Amino acid sequence: MMMTTNTTNKFFWTAIQKNLSFLITRNNAFLLLGLFLFISCNKNENLNIKPLKTPTGWGYFITNNKKIIIKQTVIPVISENKSFKTEEDALKVGNLVLQKLKDDLSPTVTKKDLFLLAVKI
Repeated sequence: MMMTTNTTNKFFWTAIQKNLSFLITRNNAFLLLGLFLFISCNKNENLNIKPLKTPTGWGYFITNNKKIIIKQTVIPVISENKSFKTEEDALKVGNLVLQKLKDDLSPTVTKKDLFLLAVKI
């Protein structure tokens, strides 16, 4: 007795699965790419900096879509809690932080940054 199997159905189902997975993967890739482009294009468009007068000097705050995301009332990185001596110094550091945010970098400030910006401590 000879036994035959229907290989056509298996091949057909395998081909459908392969094509569907390719289409789903490709559509997901386009969806993710579009979402990434949308987020990256809109994320940093509305970043702004404004000086902030403190009781002992100056600071700054950075907003995104009018929502405060960073409020810096003291000079970062130094051990003392001192405000910036001038509005200009506060804005120099604030603009550095703002640029780092726009470049998708960590908004941290180092002592070297303060030195390079000639911030009076």
